[in-house]
This record gives sequence, C-alpha cells and structure tokens, in this order.
Amino acid sequence: MLDFIVVGAAQAGLAMAYYLREQGKNFLVVDKESEIGASWLNRWDSLTLFTPTEFNNMPGMEFPAEKGHYPSKTEVAGYFKNYVDRFEIPIQLNTLIENISHHDDHFILKSPEGELKAKNVVVATGPFHIPYTPPFSKKIDPEIFQIHSNYYKNPGQLRKGKAMVVGAGDSGFQILDEVSQEDRGVYFSGTTDVKVLPQEILGKTLWWWFTKSGFLSFSRDTWLGRKISKSRQPVIGTPVQDILERDNVEPVGKTKNAEGDLIVTEKRKIKDIKNIIWATGYRPNFGWIEGLELAKDGYPNHYRGVSNIEGLYFIGLPWLHTRGSATLGGIKKDAKYLSDYISKNN
Repeated sequence: MLDFIVVGAAQAGLAMAYYLREQGKNFLVVDKESEIGASWLNRWDSLTLFTPTEFNNMPGMEFPAEKGHYPSKTEVAGYFKNYVDRFEIPIQLNTLIENISHHDDHFILKSPEGELKAKNVVVATGPFHIPYTPPFSKKIDPEIFQIHSNYYKNPGQLRKGKAMVVGAGDSGFQILDEVSQEDRGVYFSGTTDVKVLPQEILGKTLWWWFTKSGFLSFSRDTWLGRKISKSRQPVIGTPVQDILERDNVEPVGKTKNAEGDLIVTEKRKIKDIKNIIWATGYRPNFGWIEGLELAKDGYPNHYRGVSNIEGLYFIGLPWLHTRGSATLGGIKKDAKYLSDYISKNN
C-alpha cells in the first residue's frame, strides 16, 4: 500500500510531490489528463502569466527564463514536464478519480481504471472544477455559438458576426481584448467599474511591490487578509479602458436574461449576436470525497490544507493560507507547511 496518493499533477500536486520525495515517502501522483501540463495547455492560446519569471519558481527548480519575462502557457507546461523528469516524480496519467472513501487506516480511490489504496491522500485538483454559465444560457437559440472561457482557444472558433464577451475578470477582459481586435462588433457584458493594476510600476514588476509590501503574505485568518480575500480582485496588466473605448466595442452592462435570439442586458435588448463567450468563472466540486466537511462557498473546511478527515489534505485551493497561495511561486510555502505537518504527524 502507498503512503500517499496525490490527486492532480499541476503546480500544487508537483510541489507536494517534491517534498514527499524529500521525506522518502512511497507515493504516486495521479491526473485525469493524458499529459503533464494539460491544465495549462487546454486554456486559450494567448494566455500568459501575470507573474514574471523570478516569481514562478517551484521548490527545488527555478523557472528557466530571463528575469522579467511573463511566461506563456506552453512554457509553464514545459516547466512542469522538466520538473517531473528532474525529480523522477512517479505519475499515472489518464486516471480520473471519481470517489475517495476512508476505511479504518487507509483510503480507497476509485477511477474507471480501477481502485488505488493509500494511507494518506493529498487533493491538488485546484479551484477550477465546473465551468459556470447562468441557467438562462440554456434558453438561447442553438444558432448562437456559446463557449465558456475554459474551452475558448482563439477567435477562430467563433462564427461570423457579432460576439458578446460576458465577465469582468482577468479572463473576460483578456478575451475581449483579443476578440475585439478582429473586424467584428463586440458587446461587453459586465461591470466596467474595475480596478486595473499595471504589470510594472516605477520600473519594478507589480509582484516585486506585492512581495516588498507583504501583500502576498497576509493570512486569510487575519482581519486584513479576510478583507482582501472578499474584495473584488483587480484586473492585472490589461488596458481595460482602452479596450472598452474601441469603436467596435459596446459595453451593455450585466446580462439579465435570454430567450431564443434575444439577449436582455441592463442597457439594452440585443438580437444580432452570433457568439457568446462566457468568462463567468467556476464552481467547486468536492462531492466525490465521502465524509468531507464543506464551507458555505463549497470549498473544504480546513486549516492550511489539513481537513476534518485524518490523513486527507488539500493544496492549491484559492486562499489556502494567503493571496500568494494562488500563484505558481507561492505554492511552495503551502507545500512546505503541509509537508512539515505530515512529517510530525506520520
């Protein structure tokens, strides 16, 4: 029987594997995808990190690019593959874990390929589980092409004619920027009252300032950490106002309802849309783990990744401990804490 199974082979799972390897644990990393880095490769083609190279180092291995470079999704995936090779991390791909149950002194993990057993489990499946679209999207005419940002790759997927981008987060504005550079009309649905932060300030990267100010280190258990975690996250590095002022972009407020080819927004009713890109986020899904206590937001109850079930741990959740928990380079602090906890309690 294995000491540990880590579910998920992106940055959180690999960082945890690094420390389990250091402890000499007998472990296996499993992932539902067919290749390392797929969670990044599956996202849109022009995606780049908000964090420059020097802030993307996972434990034991620096990101292989010059300082100040903002890596592409393919560079991140390549980094993961080299990381696995360098540390000889045992990985089983094409393994979708559909159920985890606790039995006395071990866990049973069920997948279509069979069962796996381990004394401990680390769930590193990240925050992006179920792509969310509003219920009224099902009432929209099938002649209108709809796609969630999770499946969006590039404007070549879209049909001829006008498009609507829904969602006022980083993904929404990045996709709006790309789609509106084409010769087509684009409606933007969402709030335009967003804070925008540049990627560089006074010659230093935004993440340099975040690090120096301690912004990335505020715990979610502190007053300031709770306030930051509940506030609307700023858009980073995308010139939002410049994009919204393009001649072919029309902000229409939030989308309220739809019926057939009629899309009802706060500012107008629209009947000439041919494409909708939903950059409307995700919903967590942990219902496949038996006996797990969930918080109101649908994420596990835990303290720094330690759950209510002995031997079951989490890493890679949003605000697992600090704002830095969500970054490629910040994951090592969470993984180190969890590995130290495991070392003391196993």
